[in-house]
Amino acid sequence: MLPSQSSVYRAPAWLPGGNLQTIYSSLFISAPQVNYRRERLELADGDFLDFDWVDGDAHAPVVVLFHGLEGSSASHYAHDLMYHARQLGWGGVVAHFRGCSGEDNRLPRAYFAGDSAEIERILLHVKDLRPEVPRFAVGVSLGGNALLRWLGESGDTASALVSRAAAVSAPLDLTAAGNALDRGFSRFVYTTRFLATLKQKALQKARQFPGTLDAAAIAASTTFREFDTVVTARLHGFRDADDYWLRASSKPLLKSISVPTLVINARNDPFLPAWALPTPAEVSPAVTLEQPATGGHVAFPSGPFPGNIDWLPRRLMQHFDTQRG
Repeated sequence: MLPSQSSVYRAPAWLPGGNLQTIYSSLFISAPQVNYRRERLELADGDFLDFDWVDGDAHAPVVVLFHGLEGSSASHYAHDLMYHARQLGWGGVVAHFRGCSGEDNRLPRAYFAGDSAEIERILLHVKDLRPEVPRFAVGVSLGGNALLRWLGESGDTASALVSRAAAVSAPLDLTAAGNALDRGFSRFVYTTRFLATLKQKALQKARQFPGTLDAAAIAASTTFREFDTVVTARLHGFRDADDYWLRASSKPLLKSISVPTLVINARNDPFLPAWALPTPAEVSPAVTLEQPATGGHVAFPSGPFPGNIDWLPRRLMQHFDTQRG
């Protein structure tokens, strides 16, 4: 399919604006519940990764979900996607980034938006467990950016691990996203909420590994720029937030993706301004851009009040289901 910016999605008239769509969908629309089976993978570096599985039919496809910033298998979008996969008899797994499964990871490292090596490590593990079935990957927000970076860096070789992929509300231009989140309403609502847990985890790392992080600077940080400079950049080898945002952004690599990939971004997403979204000329023929005018950030509510969040998982499964058989 050639790159396209068209979409049939429209947010309901009773829920206007990107902020309302984002906040309401996250807090007030319930996702169907699923039961997970947890698996722990011990890593050669002494750390671990936790996987929450929804088991499907033995020979059915598997959907691998990479969650967003401070997300987990408990996130509403994770429950919704895993439920829809299971309804088809498919398997699904939420792969937790380090420190996101409810237990601190062991090393002086965390997770970040450009961690393509971790994406590959996770997908290799899923392939080892399910070598004979189609495997589909979905990245949400931060996880979407990391997945897209891996797809772009891997090129043709990515097809050995995934048949198709999708990214939802990924901050493709991290500089634009970081600046947007550090201003106005977004700073005092979204950034404050994220930093509450991020700073808590970082302060624990500072206590656990003396000399690695500056606890006072962490405690004083009130923006993503400040936090990413004193924590994310320090832990993962970047000079500062600007260096991290520039080098970890996935947008420059969209031209190198060869696996059929759906990239969904609402143009009213408060996390990423519409002007920063890619055009069809900036992506490879394997990438389909879907950029509805509405939908917010990982929201895409639909239906009459009180609404539902079924559109997104149905759209993702439609993208993946064309590969069955």
